[in-house]
Amino acid sequence: MKPRVAIIGRPNVGKSTLFNRLVGKRVALVDDRPGVTRDRREGEAELIGLKFTAIDTAGFEDDDAATLPGRMRAQTQAAVDVADVALFVVDARAGVVPLDAEIGRWLRESTTPVILIANKAEGRSGESGILDAWSLGLGEPVAISAEHGDGMVDLFNELLPLIEKAPARSADAESPPPEGEDLEDEERPAGPLKLAIVGRPNAGKSTLVNKMLGEQRLITGPEAGITRDSIAVEWEWNGQAVRLIDTAGLRRKSKVEDKLEKLSAADTQRAIDFAEVVVLLLDATRGLEAQDLRIADKIFEEGRAMLIVLNKWDVAEDQSKLFNGVRAALDEGFSQVRGVPLLTVSAATGKGLDTMLKVAFETRDAWSRRVTTGQLNRWFERAVEANPPPAPGGKRIKLRYATQTATRPPGFVIFGTRVDQLPESYRRYLINGLRRDLDFGAVPVRLTLRSSKNPFA
Repeated sequence: MKPRVAIIGRPNVGKSTLFNRLVGKRVALVDDRPGVTRDRREGEAELIGLKFTAIDTAGFEDDDAATLPGRMRAQTQAAVDVADVALFVVDARAGVVPLDAEIGRWLRESTTPVILIANKAEGRSGESGILDAWSLGLGEPVAISAEHGDGMVDLFNELLPLIEKAPARSADAESPPPEGEDLEDEERPAGPLKLAIVGRPNAGKSTLVNKMLGEQRLITGPEAGITRDSIAVEWEWNGQAVRLIDTAGLRRKSKVEDKLEKLSAADTQRAIDFAEVVVLLLDATRGLEAQDLRIADKIFEEGRAMLIVLNKWDVAEDQSKLFNGVRAALDEGFSQVRGVPLLTVSAATGKGLDTMLKVAFETRDAWSRRVTTGQLNRWFERAVEANPPPAPGGKRIKLRYATQTATRPPGFVIFGTRVDQLPESYRRYLINGLRRDLDFGAVPVRLTLRSSKNPFA
């Protein structure tokens, strides 16, 4: 495993901007207001050929441990504990403030080597702040501009000797390996299962991920909308690799006015785009709502395999009636794919998690399946024979053969004549038959109809 470098500091000093600069992508949400980052995020970083794992952390605040800022601080402290180097970022334009001094005192007591960074040092406005940073007792500050990329060579010179001294880490170290930020690699079915957890705010997504990991990796609490970034964490279940992706809660689009919430929603959409299986988590105490169906429709449109999971099942009342009611509402309100797996879990107790993961792997297998042309056309002939296409205006529609053109999601093309006149009901008949007879289950299936080319045209 690569050395780990934690980026810490008080809110709004540019930690996430520096993280994005080091990983070479705009993956951490950035905004002018303080306190945007809450959970710690990891990514593969490279600085002038020096490779390491960067850890973005929440702004360090002096609040009670039971409050949300206090829980965020605990995550920052955990990041420093597992890091080989800490980058302590201060704002050169604002100068050293009392909270910076408090963080400095804490870091001087830590065994983790510290590099002091004076960010936003471009121009003359940062000169006094750079001089002021000497008072923190952490040596000479490295003046940089994370936004413009200034000072990266100086940062490299400070990082290199500390990273070279870092002890080698084995893959089974106490902290999980980095997420790598390579969600785009969607053509690798043998890799880790990319499992995104989505749903409305306060459905228990972060609590569910923490229960699976067996540690308080993500910040949780009674406040709705704690998670802002989509956070990916590598994990293993029964010897099988899983990349868990926790996401921000999705509210109705008409209710989202805040810029930061819009950024979080876009980040969640990106997580859906590059996941393999998406768990739509519902709050069992609230049942199925219209927003849940909207989210399910987004997942289906993107062609992702999906599980619908009722959380907080341990406190749900009249469970049998609730389960049957949700199942009926799904079949009626989400008729595009009937029979989507509906499961129950308790993120608080862990009950049902093994079943959920087993079904997730099975669903990915179906989503990635490819059938032979012979098997497909034998099914196709039987389907057409059992229910021939209609003959609008007395002219028959001839369907000749089928072929599978894609997987993940499965895609098929059927060739024939006058296929533009084939009614949508017959198209649904073919898709439902594909799912049922060829073991594709409830995954999205793409079906395209094409006219056979006339060789004499």
